[in-house]
Amino acid sequence: MGDVLWTPPADVLERSRIGDYLRWLGEHRGLHFADYDALWRWSVTDLDAFWRSIWDHFDVIAHTPPTATLAERTMPGARWFPGATLNYAENVLRMPGRADDDPVVIAHGQTRPPVTLTAAELREQVRRVSAGLRRLGVTAGDRVAAYAPNIPETYVLLLATASLGAIFSSCAPEFGTRSVTDRWQQIEPTVLVAVDGYRYGDKPVDRRAEVAAIRAALPSLRHTVSIGYLDPTGPTPEGALAWADLAAPTDEPLTFTPVPFDHPLYVLYSSGTTGLPKPIVHGHGGILLEHLKMLALHHDLGPSDRFFWFTTTGWMMWNFLVSGPAVGAAIVLFDGNPGVRAEPGRSAESDLGGLWRLAAETGTTYFGTSAPFLLACRKAGLVPREVADLSALRGVGSTGAPLPAEGFEWVYETVGDQVQLQSLSGGTDVCTGFVGGVPLLPVYAGEIACRALGAKVEARSADGTPVIGELGELVITEPMPSMPVGFWNDPDGVCYSEAYFSVYPGVWRHGDWITINARGGCVITGRSDATLNRGGVRLGTAEFYSVVEGLDEVVDSVVVHLEDDEGGAGELLLFVVLADGLTLGDALRAKISRELRTSLSPRHVPDEIHQVRAVPRTLSAKKLEVPVKKILTGTPVDSAAAKGALANPESLTAFAAFAQSRTHAHAPGGPHSG
Repeated sequence: MGDVLWTPPADVLERSRIGDYLRWLGEHRGLHFADYDALWRWSVTDLDAFWRSIWDHFDVIAHTPPTATLAERTMPGARWFPGATLNYAENVLRMPGRADDDPVVIAHGQTRPPVTLTAAELREQVRRVSAGLRRLGVTAGDRVAAYAPNIPETYVLLLATASLGAIFSSCAPEFGTRSVTDRWQQIEPTVLVAVDGYRYGDKPVDRRAEVAAIRAALPSLRHTVSIGYLDPTGPTPEGALAWADLAAPTDEPLTFTPVPFDHPLYVLYSSGTTGLPKPIVHGHGGILLEHLKMLALHHDLGPSDRFFWFTTTGWMMWNFLVSGPAVGAAIVLFDGNPGVRAEPGRSAESDLGGLWRLAAETGTTYFGTSAPFLLACRKAGLVPREVADLSALRGVGSTGAPLPAEGFEWVYETVGDQVQLQSLSGGTDVCTGFVGGVPLLPVYAGEIACRALGAKVEARSADGTPVIGELGELVITEPMPSMPVGFWNDPDGVCYSEAYFSVYPGVWRHGDWITINARGGCVITGRSDATLNRGGVRLGTAEFYSVVEGLDEVVDSVVVHLEDDEGGAGELLLFVVLADGLTLGDALRAKISRELRTSLSPRHVPDEIHQVRAVPRTLSAKKLEVPVKKILTGTPVDSAAAKGALANPESLTAFAAFAQSRTHAHAPGGPHSG
């Protein structure tokens, strides 16, 4: 058991939004709960009453009321709020508790000076861009794609797209052409909005060639809109419209198309462990309700808050962050290298204090980031409260990877002992965290405080029984409104069912290992599948292979990620089988790295590349990443894989020999044995 690092203040019920909610439940529903655990149990047992209370407590704007709360309780196939029509953008732009001249979007970056939008300015921008999209012929159900960073234009575009009932999808501009087209060829967007480039630290990154290649690869496109972000005075690409034209002045009023509760809002993508990245469709109502619940009741965000999460538009945390105004919180956007914030009089070399100074400058009250960022700050010996005035900070959020106990302790020693640190875990699949923190519970070192309201999370042993106090598969045994509406181009739901419900029928299997202790605290110990987790960002292996094996020299390959016990980036190891007569040398290593960097992203570049004779495969030709990883971390070959299921069992011996040689090289203690 970890040490208690933070305890809720005595008057937490008077000061917190979950306290308001508990009083409301007492007054309006006659419900009273002794503690968080009792509230959670009710929320995952009486699903109708709980989710209807979220709808009513937050006064969701609906055009037609629902005829029920939950029509079908089955998974997959739960039907939430049938008959209701509403619009996500309308509910976000209500911005409760915010006056017209209150700042609600505060954007900083390394490409241009800071931009602030007030509530009135945000609504005005969305009004104009909605009208601009309408002029381009965009209607409900059309797809609008953004190849753009975490800047106000991307946010305005999301809200404008949603206001029309059209469907939004974003890729961060550091994604290479292949990563983008693998995603967007599936959804066939009609409009592309793209930046010309960006600065990362003090380095300009021109993306015009990538944008041209993406346009060429998407025959569905009818219009391209260019944002002159890197070069505001540069020419607009041929056949494209400038952002200023899309957002031109107009008399058209801001209207919101009422859509059914489960009408698609946006498409997010899985990391593509097998085949192409899965296009996960999220709905207006499910995302709205989940984010209202999480942002207000768990993160305690409201009209006095400024909410920051370090994210790119390629990660679901961006979609989570930008729902902030729905609960009245202003959002702080940052685009650039978190380790470099070139400021006047400050050199642009690595400086992890930049984001903490940003928090001070913007009056951030909730600072969200990734576990690897916090651990990098710790490793660098940074003391954030010495480099920035963090007196406004009430909450720190950590996700993307498990945060070890020493990460928790570092936050309380160097950021502040009054902040509530919330480690959370969830996923792109639900666009939220289903385990996290809550103002009512203490913070224990190395532990996620609770299962979120409405999230019936359990740990399952190998035989499928729920376990407490021991490691199990993370499953969700009751439906949640923000579970996907489905996958794109999966009309009968076969791919969707296979992704989450094939192991335990009727139960969502998430693919993480979790331990839930007797008091409801949770520890996640990584993926139970072969997805790579690099710097807090999951990377799919399938994307790797399509690039590496696209090279003439490479016949086959396997990639594994070895986690670092300290919670750092760990090691990404790539093993390649080369064409006859070829030997792996520095030139080919450089070529493979270059190809991965340009086609996918810098995160995809391996730490080491080694040549092997064969990649272990099952009889049905599946690559065996998990057994390879086990062998590399010290598991004997016979325990790591069932040789009878292998087409080429002798291929494993090379990895065992490699593991042995590394152990000697790293002695004493061996490499990454955790």
